[in-house]
Amino acid sequence: MCVEKEAVFEVLKEVKDPEIPVLSVVDMGIVRRVAITPEGQVRVTITPTYSGCPAMNVIAMQIRMQLMAAGYRDVIVETVLSPPWTTAWMSEEGKRKLREYGIAPPRGREQEEANLPVPCPRCGSTHTEQISRFGSTACKALYRCLDCLEPFDYFKCH
Repeated sequence: MCVEKEAVFEVLKEVKDPEIPVLSVVDMGIVRRVAITPEGQVRVTITPTYSGCPAMNVIAMQIRMQLMAAGYRDVIVETVLSPPWTTAWMSEEGKRKLREYGIAPPRGREQEEANLPVPCPRCGSTHTEQISRFGSTACKALYRCLDCLEPFDYFKCH
């Protein structure tokens, strides 16, 4: 990756997800591509976590504003739906930040299909139960830890 692209990615790490403010759009894996033309135009390609995500317009605006504040004047943000976003695109750093924030990060397709218990992000116990298939947003489910008795969101694998 060229130095200029790395600089753009560093700026993008400051753009927070409006629904989970401890994560950047880079942590979430929403940023799919950064291209810089010879004329200096910055093109950022993003993919929503799901096609109806209401935050994408806000995210695109924040990306433009952050890059312009960093000195990039010609910024294009385009949204692509294919291939669809998957939790596999989330960074390991992002998953760690989710856990520290109190949201159980997505496990993996194999663990999901094996119906293994979701570990509590607060105490680490796997003695947990699902309360609701949907949590604070459509991409999360609501769980409760049966050891520490705290409720928590689980970021569903998709």
